[in-house]
Amino acid sequence: MTSDVGLRSARGRILLAMMVSMALIAIDATILATAVPSIVRDLGSFSSFPWLFSIYMLASAVTVPVYSKLADTIGRKPLLLIGITLFLLGSVLAGLAWSMPVLIIARTVQGLGAGAIAPMSMTVIGDIYTLEERARVQGYLASVWAIASVVGPTLGGLFAQFGFWRGIFWVNIPLGLAAAWLLVRNFHESIEKRRHRIDYAGAATLTGAMTLLMLGVLEGGHAWAWNSPASLLVLGLGAALLVAFVFIELRAAEPVIPLGLLRRRIVSSTTLLGLGVGMGLAGLTAFIPTYLEIGTGASPIVAGLALATFTIGWPLAAATAGRLYLRWGFRTTATLGGVIVVVGATVLAFLGHSPSIVSVAVVCFFIGMGFGYAAVPSLVAVQSSVDWNERGVVTGTNVFARSLGQALGAAVLGAIANAIIANLGGDVHDPHVMIAASTAVFAGVAVIAVGILASALAMPRKVELVGIAGESAVAN
Repeated sequence: MTSDVGLRSARGRILLAMMVSMALIAIDATILATAVPSIVRDLGSFSSFPWLFSIYMLASAVTVPVYSKLADTIGRKPLLLIGITLFLLGSVLAGLAWSMPVLIIARTVQGLGAGAIAPMSMTVIGDIYTLEERARVQGYLASVWAIASVVGPTLGGLFAQFGFWRGIFWVNIPLGLAAAWLLVRNFHESIEKRRHRIDYAGAATLTGAMTLLMLGVLEGGHAWAWNSPASLLVLGLGAALLVAFVFIELRAAEPVIPLGLLRRRIVSSTTLLGLGVGMGLAGLTAFIPTYLEIGTGASPIVAGLALATFTIGWPLAAATAGRLYLRWGFRTTATLGGVIVVVGATVLAFLGHSPSIVSVAVVCFFIGMGFGYAAVPSLVAVQSSVDWNERGVVTGTNVFARSLGQALGAAVLGAIANAIIANLGGDVHDPHVMIAASTAVFAGVAVIAVGILASALAMPRKVELVGIAGESAVAN
């Protein structure tokens, strides 16, 4: 690259590739929730539907640290292509699913792909743009989520309304192929190859621990009593594996989650914030469409569009967050986001017993803005605090926390909803029952929002900026 114009053009093409890659998971974030009632009618087992979200997020979360470690050793591009391939494979299997277990397996494969796409896309942006430029680039990334927030629920609602929910997975095929082509054509890396040791023991132990803990939470009080031997065994094994994971990471040469990083205040605080954002996100995206469809009789399209205001508010906040954190600082901007989320989630919980499409849409818009102001500054802050060779790991840790939060949020809040539904007779098509269950979920989101605010306040007031953007990625 010999000129500023050429450099801008090269980075522009890479940015486009990242935007299309992110579009895959952005659309997936809202398109499925609108079709849940239709899927349950065809495949049955409403009590299993939280697994469609939890298993996807779990598969995504536990692979993020592995992908992130590899990204700092073999580069970002190969992992992005692997992620897109897995995501498309899972989409094909989901489109052909003939039972709920098969659909859950397909969602697992999709999650394995998403675990590479999300952190790698964000890491590449951190590689090729400076701190000041990222404030502008956030607007471009925000446009992906803004478009997806409308396209996703609309497509999901249309497919569900016309009895073809499988179409929500088939739409991924052309988008994924386009993303892969753009990456192969435009993104070229120059990195120093070095030997690496993958912490397979840590990854396997973490996967086992989180699977067992989510199984215990989702099935406890439903498939077995909370105080039954089965419940105690599953939860106990999960907790034991989690403890074992910590010891493995402390001794691993190249741990999937470098626990030493968490000693840095900027890393630990933003990781906790990401965990809270993921949990809150899971509760809203998984339950709001079904809450409105059953509670108000809204069509899948209308329910989806009400949720879309949330995913419009987020990118709008992301687009302006850069200006705020450059002027006020990362901590202040993230704290503003936390305050907005607390207020919005509390209002949503109070309004839960009186479902209204308009009120839900308005509140979701403001909650989305709060998430945007909280999540973007925290991610940029932690990326800007390290050099290239650690950027993949810290970005992956942040994305891992968010994905893990979504998995835990779907599991815990889903368990709360299932328990209330069971206590009220088990009829998931009864408006009273679904309103009561959803209101409890919204109250849980309000509690989680307090944790998000506390994490934002725990961020350091000043962040030491390290590294120069563009060290490793060039384009032809």
